[in-house]
Amino acid sequence: MNPGVIQIVGAIIFAIAVLHTFSTKYFEGLARRQPNNAGLWRLLAEVEVVFGFWAIVLIAFMALYSGNDAAASYLDQRDYTEPMFVFAIMVVAASRPVLQFASAIVRVIAAFVPLPRPVAVYLTILSAVPLLSSFITEPAAMTLAAFMLKDLYYSKRISSRLMYATIGVLFVNISIGGTLTSFAAPPVLMVAKTWAWDTWFMLTHFGWRSAIAVFINAIGVTLLFQKELRGVALAEPQGKKPGDATMFVMAAHLLLLFIIVRFSHHPPVFLGVLLLFMGVASAWPQYQDRLILREGLMVSFFLAGLVTLGGQQGWWLQELLLRMDANSVYFGATTLTAVTDNAALTYLGSLVEGLTDEFKYMLVAGAVTGGGLTVIANAPNPAGMSILRGYFNERAVHPLGLFVSAVPPTLMAILAFRLL
Repeated sequence: MNPGVIQIVGAIIFAIAVLHTFSTKYFEGLARRQPNNAGLWRLLAEVEVVFGFWAIVLIAFMALYSGNDAAASYLDQRDYTEPMFVFAIMVVAASRPVLQFASAIVRVIAAFVPLPRPVAVYLTILSAVPLLSSFITEPAAMTLAAFMLKDLYYSKRISSRLMYATIGVLFVNISIGGTLTSFAAPPVLMVAKTWAWDTWFMLTHFGWRSAIAVFINAIGVTLLFQKELRGVALAEPQGKKPGDATMFVMAAHLLLLFIIVRFSHHPPVFLGVLLLFMGVASAWPQYQDRLILREGLMVSFFLAGLVTLGGQQGWWLQELLLRMDANSVYFGATTLTAVTDNAALTYLGSLVEGLTDEFKYMLVAGAVTGGGLTVIANAPNPAGMSILRGYFNERAVHPLGLFVSAVPPTLMAILAFRLL
């Protein structure tokens, strides 16, 4: 390895950013203790700001060290399609007509589960919706699941233990639940074309194992907290209520959502459809809640920062991966995913020639296994975090609490991918 100055500084800044994500509560405390600078400390306490902030620091250093043109050229070489897509899909998926449709589907499935309604709905959200991510993409499924959990459970003042256990299972299940197809999970998408992995390959090698782990994780957390879940008061389903979207409006929203998913790798298309959606939402305001533009932009800023900083980490990540054999790369990828991003790991793997089929499987399986351990491990995680964090103590999800709650479902994923 012969990294240059910018690569070394980029790695140091990346490490600082990772530590920063684990220290947001410290800045919350500073905001209370130092009211004169409270605005700055609150800014640094926003999880979604962290990587974007440190990415700006990196670009400023590059501009000073190599010149403005070099810094601008580096940004031009980064691919920001995923941050833009996550913004578009979050805004549309969180609209009232889409949530209304998704909630209706969940209620229908839950009706066949022989459990009390609050328990059955909870189980369905944590199992069926993550598997749906293989078809509507992981960010869309995360948005739908997080909003349903927010409205039906988190808003009912459930215990902190249940909140952490739920978000841990949700993050892990979304990460592994997108592997039934070759186009929905970012870490799979990075290698699918290069390694000729189609949907049939994903279903037969990853999908069925993922589905088993998803159901066991969902059933496990449901059984563990079934007593508390039974006490959650869910409103009984009623007929059409004022404010419910008409079939035409709902169909229009679902069509726009489908087009965004279909052209998820073509920013001119999905951003154009997003603008059309905003026009549709303005035309029928009686069927809309507040669009989550701020939340979507903050998550997009977070992911864009991760892309910017991640571009300087290949020199040590790839070297580390190449030192591993097929068996150790699984646990290595699971661990590295927690402090980087699973799509970045698999992308680096796709650049290496001569890898065995076993090594490829272990790399991708490890990357998706560790996707729920931290907020930066999988691209949809910041979306779920931004939707649910307001119900946690001090409006923040503690990184250690998330990690601990995600360990049991992660271990189940390890068993599924390694033993089945």
